[in-house]
Order: sequence, then C-alpha cells, then structure tokens
Amino acid sequence: MRWFFAWLLLVVGDSARASEVFLIPVNNPQPVYPRMLQRAGITGEVKVSFIARADGSVSDIRIRESTHPDLAEAVRVAIAQWRFKPWSVEGDKPEEQEIVAPMVFRLEDQPLHINQWLKTVKCRAVNQSIGNMREFDWVDSNVFAYTRAYLSNSLTRHQLSDEERLAMIAKMNKRVPVIVRNCRESPTRKFVSLLPVEIRELL
Repeated sequence: MRWFFAWLLLVVGDSARASEVFLIPVNNPQPVYPRMLQRAGITGEVKVSFIARADGSVSDIRIRESTHPDLAEAVRVAIAQWRFKPWSVEGDKPEEQEIVAPMVFRLEDQPLHINQWLKTVKCRAVNQSIGNMREFDWVDSNVFAYTRAYLSNSLTRHQLSDEERLAMIAKMNKRVPVIVRNCRESPTRKFVSLLPVEIRELL
C-alpha cells in the first residue's frame, strides 16, 4: 500500500449527549487513492461531514473542504458505503449524529535513509520488481513508488516547492520506460544513475 488514510470522527453538537453513543465501525472501507494522482505525487486532504443514524446507516454526505476534486469524490464514494453498529434510541441517546471526518491522502512515509537504499539499488532489482507487469504499470513498481515517496516526505517538502516536486516526479514518470529498458540491458547498473539529474542530486 503506497498511501496512508487518516481519519478522526468528531461529533458535532452537544458533547454530553454525544458521549453516550460511541460509534463502532462495522464496514468502513477506505477511499481509493486515485491512481493518476498517486502516480503524479499529488497528496491532499478532504474534510467531510455526514449523518450517522441509529440504524447504523449514513446520509447527508457533504464535502466541506478538499484540495482536489478527485480526492473528494473518492471520499464520497467510500463514506456512502460506511456502516456503524446500530444503537438503541433511549434516554439521551440521539437518533442521529453529525460527524466531521478529516481524511488525509499521502504517499507512504519512508525512513529518512530511504535515499541511501535507493542509491544502492541495482537494475537487477528493478527488473525483478517489474516482472511481467504491463508497460503502463511499470511506474507503479516499488522502486519508482519509493522514489516518489522520498520526494514527498516532510524533509524534502520543506526544501522544494510543490511545483518543483511535482515537476520532478512528472519527469521521472515520463522516463520510466527508458529506465526500465536500460535496466533490462544492464542489470548490474545502478538504478539511480538513470534518474533525472535533479532527483539524483537530492538522494
């Protein structure tokens, strides 16, 4: 999995009443990170609200904020499938609760020293990770995903503007077929030597 999904349920309304109903997830599929955004290195956050009903269903899904419309749609589709353990409406327990859930889409965090590992990877390992993948999917193989994740980690993000970072990722993605073909021709060559020079300088 090359991304993390984070969410925190916040009950909107009277805290004393809301504290009596603890929402227990029964079916809460995570949003699907849009493949093209993931490949491009685009990360983001979506703030969504919805109503959780006593029968466990959800309704009134509303996107309050989103950094990208495709991320918002992924969240909307996932939450429409969410279900919670039903609760009895008695005493102070409400029939429904409005929930706010911030959801964060980011590429997989890597240890800061992942750059040291990337500098040692030989083309032989790239060839093995590609295996029988279709050419269109080569960009999703581990070594390219780890390179994108390194360029998107918090340390690198403080040194690069988003425009610079995304441009580097786009340049690498465009070069993937050439990198793979060169690796197949020279299995002992280092993967890093085939990356765009501006990425090599950051590793």
